[in-house]
Amino acid sequence: MRTRHKAPSRSSYLKWWYRKTRIEKKTPFIDTFNSIPLRQIYGAPLGGFGGGSITRGWRGEFCRWQLNPGMYTYDTVIENQFTVCLRKNGQTIYQQVLSIERPHKLQSWNWGYCGEYAFYHALYPRAWTVYKLPGQNVTLTCRQISPIIPHNYMDTSLPVGVFIWEIENQNEEDLEVALMFTLRNGTGTKDDLKGGHWNEPFHFNKEEEHISGVLLHHAAPVNNYTMAISARHKQGLLISHQTEFNPNGMGQEIWKDLLQDGKLDSLPGKGKPTDKRQVIAAAIATTCIVPARKQNVVEFCLAWDMPKIHFGSREKEHARWYTRFFGASGDAAPALSHYSLTHYKQWEQQIDDWQHPILENGQLPDWYKSALFNELYFISDGGTIWLQVTDDLNITNGLTVQRNQLPPLPKVMKEYGRFAYLEGQEYRMYNTYDVHFYASFALIMLWPKLELSLQYDIDDEPWERVNAYLIHDTADWKDLNLKFILQVYRDYYLTDDVTFLKDMWSICQAVMDSELKFDTDGDGLIENSGYADQTYDGWAVTGPSAYCGGLWLASVCIMCKMAEILKEEEEYKKYRDILEKGKEAFERILWNGKYYNYDSSKKCYANSVMSDQCAGQWFVRACGLGEDEYEVFPKAHVLSALKTIFDLNVMSFANGTMGAVNGMRPNGTIDTSSVQSDEVWIGVVYGLAATMIQEGLVTEGFKTAEGTYRTVWEQLGMAFQTPEAYCKKNIYRSLAYMRPLSIWSMQLALDKMHE
Repeated sequence: MRTRHKAPSRSSYLKWWYRKTRIEKKTPFIDTFNSIPLRQIYGAPLGGFGGGSITRGWRGEFCRWQLNPGMYTYDTVIENQFTVCLRKNGQTIYQQVLSIERPHKLQSWNWGYCGEYAFYHALYPRAWTVYKLPGQNVTLTCRQISPIIPHNYMDTSLPVGVFIWEIENQNEEDLEVALMFTLRNGTGTKDDLKGGHWNEPFHFNKEEEHISGVLLHHAAPVNNYTMAISARHKQGLLISHQTEFNPNGMGQEIWKDLLQDGKLDSLPGKGKPTDKRQVIAAAIATTCIVPARKQNVVEFCLAWDMPKIHFGSREKEHARWYTRFFGASGDAAPALSHYSLTHYKQWEQQIDDWQHPILENGQLPDWYKSALFNELYFISDGGTIWLQVTDDLNITNGLTVQRNQLPPLPKVMKEYGRFAYLEGQEYRMYNTYDVHFYASFALIMLWPKLELSLQYDIDDEPWERVNAYLIHDTADWKDLNLKFILQVYRDYYLTDDVTFLKDMWSICQAVMDSELKFDTDGDGLIENSGYADQTYDGWAVTGPSAYCGGLWLASVCIMCKMAEILKEEEEYKKYRDILEKGKEAFERILWNGKYYNYDSSKKCYANSVMSDQCAGQWFVRACGLGEDEYEVFPKAHVLSALKTIFDLNVMSFANGTMGAVNGMRPNGTIDTSSVQSDEVWIGVVYGLAATMIQEGLVTEGFKTAEGTYRTVWEQLGMAFQTPEAYCKKNIYRSLAYMRPLSIWSMQLALDKMHE
């Protein structure tokens, strides 16, 4: 399986890459020479939004780390494990690391758990691993929980993960069962060896709920942090710990400590700071009796506290959003752990209330339920930052508008902070707007305040530092302004926030006035400039086009609707006139009797069938429009175009098993005129499926989306790293990408269909 890259000018990119990596010693925003390798190991990540994320693999390993904002390491830290110890009549009868690995370190430990006796299942934000201990008549079920809860803007920000272990004893005799959680200081990188790390045990008691654990303090080069492993006390449960041990040796001391009596020697006091090149780890163990034919439950928590962060320039210090509730002094890990262990049951109830109606809907296929929730991983694990704002923040940064002055600090930003996420783990640019256009459905439907905050946000670090995109000059892109207009009204439509609409109105007027310059012949329809001047940045487009032209007409329609709501009669008339002219030109120039041509050039691919040609209609329908005076595209034409796309781009591509290819020739062959026309974009496919559902083509919509899901999650093994694109020959591009969050537009279409 091979990777494919975006295609900037090779010479200009090489010069830039050399300067960035060799002279400035920085990580490039897109590194085409060092792509992330595909590793088919990932499971559901841990942690809320904006506090960093830690991914566990489906085999239980801790293998992907993003603690510093936007910076990833892909190292499996083998010392981070759960180990079970079974004792009967005062003797240890079984002790096993719950990992199939056989590493070259810690060889005194009993590794190599047989994978045939384990099962993993993830439905984000939870995951379950079941271990049937061979020959022991004992079943362990680990339930992993992260506090991802719609419309909850406190708990969803917490950098924590909870592990609930259910122990089932199917024997006729009682068993003493110990579970040990080991964690190494650091994330498996060379920074672990710089010294200064130290550990200490802690106990935290509040409202008669008591937890114990170990704090792992990290003296990082930038953005110091503390991690905590802990367990919750209850009657009949003993919690023990080992403040530090050497993870680079044989591991004999801690292994024998647990083996001897099912407990760890809990020595008091703090550990000493590590020397350079010294690595340490900590452990916590719970020990309890599980009666014959009964069950018992133990509860662990992993928390990490990096309260203040700097970005690459280190010009400003920022406080993460969760510090609003737990403080920014760097000592919140015990309180975070206690809160998590005493509130996870409430989290699960809220998660069940959210997911249950969809999971129990027998009309929805199982693959869709899996995709809908599991694709949400990216909002947490997309290099996400969620920050507090200061009272002196002025988002306008000198921007002036003629009417309805944009407030310097909108209420939604003051009350909910500012939010950003990467375009992808390989394309490290924040809030890439042409891609967020697709992904934004997840935010507006589940965390609408974050979407509104993002819409208001204009300037400040890292927002003030223009993303380092150098493939094309985005100032001349035709789709960015239009996507702002469409998202503004959709966000108003779904939130009914009139203040937001009024604040955005003057900005919408300004960006539409700017966009009008692209209508060079005054026919009410904008023209593309002959290069890839839109989100398909490797696919040139000339003159009026289906994609940008459709987005333009949809935006003009939206401007009419906003003007009507705000009683702006002159603006309504202005845009109504443009809309009528533009509709006529669009149909005359691009409609060919079956679908809308890709563009109006004389080139050989001008009449290609673009899977995304109905993107404008997609948003018009999502905004509750598209009929009567707000009909933009004739319904018969939309249906014909969608059916043509289904017949050619879907069913004639890999026999309908891989989703919709971006471009298809009218004769049923793939459009290979560009590096992107022969790709499948997962997020575009989900948006196309939503458009089909909106127009009543429900069966076709699910068939289209299913091919993409099964290709990514099953055939290619890309769970929790959904890429931007793949080709028929299993070439893929940009792992862990933002756009597939557009699957939530399918759910919006289904919700509206059932209203």
